[in-house]
Amino acid sequence: MAIAEHNKSESDGKVWSLCPFWQSGNLSSSSSPTQNLNSVHNSKRHADGPKIRSSAPSSATSSSSNTMSSVARALLPTRRRLRLDPQSKLYFPYEPGKQVKSAIRIKNTSRSHVAFKFQTTAPKSCYMRPPGGTLAPGGSLIATVFKFVEHPESNEKQIDQKSKVKFKIMSLKVKEGLEYVPELFDEQKDKVAVERILPVVFLDVEHPSPALEKLKRQLAEAEAALEARKKPPVDTGPRVVGEGLIIDEWKERREKYLARQQVEAVDSL
Repeated sequence: MAIAEHNKSESDGKVWSLCPFWQSGNLSSSSSPTQNLNSVHNSKRHADGPKIRSSAPSSATSSSSNTMSSVARALLPTRRRLRLDPQSKLYFPYEPGKQVKSAIRIKNTSRSHVAFKFQTTAPKSCYMRPPGGTLAPGGSLIATVFKFVEHPESNEKQIDQKSKVKFKIMSLKVKEGLEYVPELFDEQKDKVAVERILPVVFLDVEHPSPALEKLKRQLAEAEAALEARKKPPVDTGPRVVGEGLIIDEWKERREKYLARQQVEAVDSL
């Protein structure tokens, strides 16, 4: 029983130490009014006494606050501007000695225009199409990634080994209408966000899998989008009527006018 009371008193003392103002208020209420007046007078005298000025300049305070804010920003999670599909890996069919392709869908989920850029740890054997670009809010595209698959040094399949090749996708908030150039990411390094670092994963083409089927669908979509971009723009000049017949209305009216003039000339003879 004594041990319990002793622990309780210690815990109460800790609570009081955490609430000094509360503790001083309770102590003053148990003392006499004269002691309260003296304590107030003493506290006022100490408050009105000489103040010690800090010899440190104000710039030190601002620098420390800037340091704290930078640390706080570093601790906060990165706010992603792009949604990737697949999210965490790049899948390639395993075909040694050949150039294989992968595909990834990139969508801008922010409210502003966003520029994106690819980087890889193996620039000699990998390249991206497109290597970068700008997406409007809600816009998306499917990028194609090319990689040359080397023959394994041993008889083991590469799909059983961990690939060291990785791809990094970065994003940068830009203004509408700004022309994309890769140098934007060098000029605004402090505003660049790393969206994902994607390792390479090989898929066995001899064994069908959901990941392999999804890759084939995305590659087909990427090829269709590329062919659509190659088509010439729609001509908005002459009007197309019927089976591809191009009619220039001004030329048609002029021919009718000349025909009427010929008829009137013949009638006048």
